[in-house]
Amino acid sequence: MNFKRFLMFVSLLLLLPFGLKVKGQDFGQSQSLYADIKAHQVGDVLTVLIVEQSRASNQVETKTEKKTQINTSGGPGIGSLDFIPMFSAKADNSNKYNGKGENLRAGSIRAKMSVTVVDVRDNSDLVIEGHRIIGINGDEEAIYVSGVVRSKDISPDNTIESYLIADAEISYTGKGNATTASRPGFFTRLLNWVF
Repeated sequence: MNFKRFLMFVSLLLLLPFGLKVKGQDFGQSQSLYADIKAHQVGDVLTVLIVEQSRASNQVETKTEKKTQINTSGGPGIGSLDFIPMFSAKADNSNKYNGKGENLRAGSIRAKMSVTVVDVRDNSDLVIEGHRIIGINGDEEAIYVSGVVRSKDISPDNTIESYLIADAEISYTGKGNATTASRPGFFTRLLNWVF
């Protein structure tokens, strides 16, 4: 009889962590091989796979044509005005306009970075935010990501594609010699602004 009680006691001790895990979701999370590693609370880290491609085009074509033609002619006067010589007038006016404009813009960014959960909404959506600064030979490139993520969209390896982020703000900026060299000079920018 004591042996049966001992087995029951040991069984209860072995099952106790699982019961506590059901009650408190974070108990023993890091020790279990089957635990969920997905971000779900403030301070958790989530990896964002940024694959963004944008392409926009606009084409405008305008054609107008206007033509005016006037002809006037006359002859000798009648009666006492027969001394007035014949007169004639002719006028032609033609206007043509052909305007064409085209605007094409394309952009692409591919990156992988980690962000932090800064807030959890009542419906368990996660508000994320993060930035990454990379310095190369005095140049500095920065990537900033923020938005809202649904918990169910996070993959089992704790990553999410950038197109699944709601209200996403993704910016990629740079400063340094490379950025300055590619920028037009002051007078060129002034002339472009004026004209």
